[in-house]
Amino acid sequence: MIDVLYFAWVRERIGLPREQVKTTAKTVADLVVELRSREERYDLAFSDLSALRVAVDQKLTDFDASLSGVREVAFFPPMTGG
Repeated sequence: MIDVLYFAWVRERIGLPREQVKTTAKTVADLVVELRSREERYDLAFSDLSALRVAVDQKLTDFDASLSGVREVAFFPPMTGG
């Protein structure tokens, strides 16, 4: 099981701040494919990966990152300065 966290508009589209996901995904990209196939709300939230960032075990990474031994994946929009 992996804890999947959603932030900002990703959380709003999916309707959950976090969930535990049982997955066979090898990479973050594979996990996204699994999530998108669940329901339309996931498909919409992950429809444009260029508008998303991902962190694996609280480290910013790419969508090709391995999920081997990972406990947490977080999805969020790019951070802006201010």
